[in-house]
Amino acid sequence: MPFNRKRQTPLTVLSIILTLLIVAYSARVYFIQVVNASNYSSLFGSASSLTSVLKAPRGEILDNCGRKIAINRDGYNVVFNKAYVKDNMNDVILALIELFENTESEWVDKLPITDVSPYTFIKDESADKLIDTLDLAHYATADDCMKRMIEKYDLNSYSKENQRKIMGVRYSMDISDFSISYPYTFAEDITTELMRKISESGFLLDGVTVDVVPFRQYTDTSLAVNIIGSVGPIYEEDWTTGENYKSKGYSYDDKVGKSGIEYYAEEHLRGIDGEITYYLDNDGNIIDSKVTKEPIAGKTVMLTLDKNIQRTAQNALEDTVKKLQSEGGSCVAGSAVMIEVNTGKVLCAANYPTYDSATLGENYDELVKDPAQPLNNRAFKGVYPVGSTIKPIVATAAMENGLYNTGESIRCVHTYKYFNDFQPSCMGTHGSIALKTALSKSCNYFFFELGRRVGAMTLTDYFKQFGLGVKTGVEVDDSAGILMEPTSNGFGGDTLQISIGQLNAFTPLQLATYAATFANGGTRYRTTLIDKITSYDMSKTYDKGQPEVLNTVNISDSTISAIKQGMLSVTVDGTGRAALGDYPIKIGGKTGTSQVDGKADHSTFIVFAPYDDPEIAISVVLEHGNSGYSSGTLVRTLLDAYFRTIGNASPDEIPYTVLS
Repeated sequence: MPFNRKRQTPLTVLSIILTLLIVAYSARVYFIQVVNASNYSSLFGSASSLTSVLKAPRGEILDNCGRKIAINRDGYNVVFNKAYVKDNMNDVILALIELFENTESEWVDKLPITDVSPYTFIKDESADKLIDTLDLAHYATADDCMKRMIEKYDLNSYSKENQRKIMGVRYSMDISDFSISYPYTFAEDITTELMRKISESGFLLDGVTVDVVPFRQYTDTSLAVNIIGSVGPIYEEDWTTGENYKSKGYSYDDKVGKSGIEYYAEEHLRGIDGEITYYLDNDGNIIDSKVTKEPIAGKTVMLTLDKNIQRTAQNALEDTVKKLQSEGGSCVAGSAVMIEVNTGKVLCAANYPTYDSATLGENYDELVKDPAQPLNNRAFKGVYPVGSTIKPIVATAAMENGLYNTGESIRCVHTYKYFNDFQPSCMGTHGSIALKTALSKSCNYFFFELGRRVGAMTLTDYFKQFGLGVKTGVEVDDSAGILMEPTSNGFGGDTLQISIGQLNAFTPLQLATYAATFANGGTRYRTTLIDKITSYDMSKTYDKGQPEVLNTVNISDSTISAIKQGMLSVTVDGTGRAALGDYPIKIGGKTGTSQVDGKADHSTFIVFAPYDDPEIAISVVLEHGNSGYSSGTLVRTLLDAYFRTIGNASPDEIPYTVLS
């Protein structure tokens, strides 16, 4: 084909033009990015930027074997992001509310005014805050507030019903410090169905996103609920006052620990929020965004509790109380605690009755009114006269002060007549007996005499040394109990009463601590629920709890040996024989029966095991359980749970359903 110069010329021209354009653009890019980079960087830096929060997952709570107790699951929150909100926010709110109403879903509305006319205030304190926020006189009515908000939020064009709906959200935004830095959570944990509907309507909902966020989940919602506690929203009174979460860097819509370990370990469980930075041009339009700080998950808290032993204890305690009731008894409640003798670590702390945290909200009013007080953490805060379980301390005080020796016998003649104005009787007439038999048979007469010799002031001092009448140091709130403070030893009849565990009242946790202190030879450890703190993935340990000694009781080896022999006799051929007489491991223990005016006696039992080298101490209290014998079967079940657990027994060898 002959060469056509006329046709080739336009192509050549186009090629030259294209080459020149590429060179020009390349030069411009080089000029911007290299030659004048610092100027443009400065210009970009001068454009406004705003930072928003990226939520960090809350740390998890595990048991002492790493089994999960409180974990996180993903859920959906509906969030307003102010960086993308436009002038049509009222319409967006209304459209969003319609989607929620169609699916019968709830959204956040903290406006303290009734939903329908006639409008009235719902809560006085919140109403006062509303009035202050709107800068109205203190005597302003709900209608006055409505009028001010209609004006403030430009709601004149909406129906009264829709005005109330919109202002409920707008006011909630205001008190939550809604801004680019603090997005507003319109609703939490919505259904997958609603999430899809919102996503499909995204073009109508400027500034609204559905965020995937972590939610607290408990693997067993009835396990140790009084100890684990709960998380919840920040209350208005704790935002800028009270706990003052705002000053601690929280967002108003954050969830915080409200009780139990969730509250105590908040500083560890709380993650470090990340940041996303939005870059805006001079007109306020977002031109770029960048995650400038990655969120860091909260730390993992590993407890001293053993999940299997805790579940066994709860189930066995419930069965015991119900069995006593079925037999015509008046037992209504109880508690059981197990701690390590040489560390003070709590392995279980069971309460009955208890509650399910999954339904706490809907059942709260009923639970509060329940005379059995299922919300009460009896293990840590229930106080009871402890009966004859006190007697090993009385014997310790007498022997360590040279007021009794193991070779002495005291003659029990049933009625103790030392004082003219108070002459109590023993449960039997035991004749001439020494310490071992006195403990085994729980002779009150014997301990009336020892208590009188020692005196009230010295006895009270020993009670404190063993951890009775003082706080245990446990992380979750506990009671110090009730301890009479004598000013002299002239208590007379009262001295006799406290010598057999009456008048004073202590918690099951204190009883277990006392039993552990005696079993290890006199070292009282701070009672603890937290074993260690690790990173979220448990790859790094930040704090591994070490046993903390609170005080040491000076007890000679001979005193310990003599009293322990008596406590062994309790379980072999004494008051605890029926439950533990054939137990394959030697156990030291002491039963107790404490009197309650006009009602059946409380049943108490303390043990330590193994006898020769104690590892654990257990206390059981059954309210109106009638006698120490009642709690023996429960003690045996707890011993089984512990020894089979540490022996790596399979779950079906433990006598109650346990969790993997």
